[in-house]
Amino acid sequence: MAGSTPVFGACYGHQLLAYALGGKVDYHPDGMELGTQAIELLPAAADDALLTALPRRFGANLVHSQSVLTLPPGATVLGRSAHDPHQILRYGLNVITTQFHPEFTAAIMRSYLVRMMAQEPKRCDNYQHLEGQIVATPHSQSLLARFVRRCLRGDVTV
Repeated sequence: MAGSTPVFGACYGHQLLAYALGGKVDYHPDGMELGTQAIELLPAAADDALLTALPRRFGANLVHSQSVLTLPPGATVLGRSAHDPHQILRYGLNVITTQFHPEFTAAIMRSYLVRMMAQEPKRCDNYQHLEGQIVATPHSQSLLARFVRRCLRGDVTV
């Protein structure tokens, strides 16, 4: 991407940027990804300045029905989940996006599930099962915090 402004896109921002740059975004063929799930960093993430502090596998909170199905030109995949092969994308030195929600704490994820259970009582058993698997996600949350710290230092390479 042209320009030097650092950009971090999460969930819809991840999808919107991929779509705007020529990728395909649509409903995931296997349905919604929800709850705390494992994210696996790929070999391309090994030298990424923003990701080097993360373990190879870490938990992240997710809630999405749509996904980046086809990458736009120039996107590099840095992380995946069992459900979605495009969890972390990088576009050049200053733009990174995540399908997961690095801003979600375990409490926020639980609240989201409770709300979904109230709205969709027929799927309540599925959601209750997921509620018990929600855990703290310090590694995914640290990703957003590191991005902000780098921006505050004036580092356009994030």
